[in-house]
Formats: sequence, C-alpha cells, structure tokens
Amino acid sequence: MNLGIDGKVALVTGAARDVGREIALALAADGASVAVNYNSSADQANAVVAEIEAAGSTAKAYKCDVADADAVQAMAAEIEADLGPIQILVNNAGLVEPRPFVETGPEEWQRQIDVGLYGVIHCCHAVGQRMIANGNGGRIVNIAGDSARVGEKRLAVTAASRGGVLALSKSLAKEFGAAGITVNAVAFGLIETSHSNKDWLDQHRDRIVRNYPLGRIGVPEDVSPMVAFLCSAGASWITGQTISVSGGYSMVG
Repeated sequence: MNLGIDGKVALVTGAARDVGREIALALAADGASVAVNYNSSADQANAVVAEIEAAGSTAKAYKCDVADADAVQAMAAEIEADLGPIQILVNNAGLVEPRPFVETGPEEWQRQIDVGLYGVIHCCHAVGQRMIANGNGGRIVNIAGDSARVGEKRLAVTAASRGGVLALSKSLAKEFGAAGITVNAVAFGLIETSHSNKDWLDQHRDRIVRNYPLGRIGVPEDVSPMVAFLCSAGASWITGQTISVSGGYSMVG
C-alpha cells in the first residue's frame, strides 16, 4: 500500500516493542525515516532500528522520558538535526498498571498521568510548533485505550489520563487545522503484548473474549495499519476523530 509518506520523518514514542514497534515498522515499510523513541528499552529500540535498516529504510533510536518536557524539546531538535523536519508524530508511549483504584496512591497516579497525558502534551507541543513553523502540514496520531471512552475496572487513572488525550486531540485538531496538520486518536481494546500478564490472561481469556464480537483479544499488528493510514496522504481530510480498533469491544458513535 502506497501511503504517500515516502521520505517523510516520523517520530514514534514508546517504539521499542509491541504496538509502538509495529507502528514504526509499518511507517518505515512505506518509506518514512523513523525516530524510534524509548525510555528504558535500549536493546529493543536498537533492534527495531536494525530491522528497519535491514529492510532498506532509515531509523535512529532516541532515549527520552516523554514525561520530561525539556527532554522532549531536546529530542525533537536532535531528530530534526539528524533526519530532517518531523512531519509525522505518533504518541504511543504510555504506562498501564492495572490495580483496583482504592489500592493505589498518589505516587502511582502521578507517574501514569505524567507519561500518559503530559507525555502526549509535551510531544504535541514540541513537534506541533515545529510543524507549524516548517509550513508543510503534518500528521499527529495519539494512541489511547477504549477505557478512555467507556471506562474500565482496575484502570481508572489510566482511563482518566487517556480521556484527557482524546480531549486534547480534538482541541489541537481545531487549532492546528489551519496549518494543514491533522490530529486524530486511535483507541484500542485489550492487546496481548510481550509485557501482558500471561497467567492472568490465560486464566480469564474465555470470559474476556466473550466481550469481543470478533472473538479474540487483539495483537499489536491489529493497530498499526489504522495508525499508518491516519499518517498517510489518504487521510488528509480526517481530523479530530477517535477511531476504535477494538474487535467490537466498545461500539461508540
């Protein structure tokens, strides 16, 4: 599929593994140069870069905690110096710690919000201002979970931070539209990843799957095609939208 992103520079946060990795690979497969952001997973990030380069595209890994606004600004400047102006931003980095709300406390809440909400704000601010200054439009896709739309037990703070991301996406779509920048969100259901609690999933899989009309839990490869499309030339008249990729778990109009 020709997405019309050949030669563009894309920053994917949290791209070292799982959903972020698949997004980075999908964008690179259509010719984008990819900045692979990570915080602690250096080996995995470098493996993603090596895989992209082996396939003939350009990539480089960038260590940055997106919860740190100054570090994000520095990362954006470094990417531009290395690869060129950022034309695609995918905010995938997040922190999910499933626990009953009453068993959690302020320190846990703060970190989840710092990464899941402020991290997106920091990246949209640092990259958005550069997109506007460069005058060539751009694509921003913010990754959330459908817990932000319908709520979810054991994910109250994560859902709250992601709900903020959905509101931010709509607001920035209105602000950035005049500059030719689209801003959308992709909200997904339960995705089985390398850091999923396998024992818990296996114990509860049958019950969970009954909530999914398509009859299975998602995998990272289910998410990346929609994200890639929203980054493409074909999505030039789509903005301010939240699109669920959830196997039918949440049918929200």
